Amino acid sequence: MIKNDKLFNISEASKILGLTINKNGKPSNHILRFWEKQFKQIKPTILNNRRYYGRKDLEVLKLIKFLLKNQNLTTKGVKKILDDKINTLDDYKSSSIKTLYYKNLIKTKTNLILSKLKKIKNKNGKKNTH
Repeated sequence: MIKNDKLFNISEASKILGLTINKNGKPSNHILRFWEKQFKQIKPTILNNRRYYGRKDLEVLKLIKFLLKNQNLTTKGVKKILDDKINTLDDYKSSSIKTLYYKNLIKTKTNLILSKLKKIKNKNGKKNTH
């Protein structure tokens, strides 16, 4: 994975994670603050009393959201999974729930790449009628 030092403020992180309260898209920052208190793996950088999340934090937050929202786990269950030292599909002790998250992540990225390739193919495959 390429190291990227870009930081996102709490509102940007909420939007990236799709945590919005209402139709106008106001970010649900309170959810991230709650998760910070619950999960020791989330360690935002604090600058001028403002939270900033790096790529690593966002990946942990995405996993937490998946486990809570998609797998309907409790915070206690998510803590247990996060405390396991399992971080990849290659780990032979990989929990099935974490494996589902990584499979879903790979599937999403693969579909995005395929979509981009189809657009390129369609763009380059069209005959010039001029």
